[in-house]
Amino acid sequence: MFRFLSRLFSSDLSSAPVRNIEKYDAAVALLVEAATVDGIYSNLEEDMILKLITDSFEVEPDEAPQMLERAEQLANDAVDAHALTRHAKKLDEAERASLIEAMYRVALADGEACKFEQAFVRHVASLLHIDDVTRAKARRRAERSET
Repeated sequence: MFRFLSRLFSSDLSSAPVRNIEKYDAAVALLVEAATVDGIYSNLEEDMILKLITDSFEVEPDEAPQMLERAEQLANDAVDAHALTRHAKKLDEAERASLIEAMYRVALADGEACKFEQAFVRHVASLLHIDDVTRAKARRRAERSET
């Protein structure tokens, strides 16, 4: 929370996020945000994001760490989810629904269903115009994939 407030009220505009973010970089940054919203970024969550990058975005395994690093920087620089969802909205509807499922998978990666992570995913789903039924189905798929 402190990090968010310090960025919000900072007069240093050099750390403002890039305006032309690639839609997949924005999507991965949202995965990072889903992992860090509870204040803890575990190795399990990071590993899940790397797996999702290679599986979902068809990125070569040796390129995934660089994509994750860019996403971590974007997530760090973004003042709020709107800065990232604006770019992730460029994904087609099926990709946006898959992103919500991926966010749930990241949120569940550490074995805990944190209420802050769950609330963040619901918020992002609404920003990406994903209806509640589609979001609930994505959550169930994510929960099944964790067992």
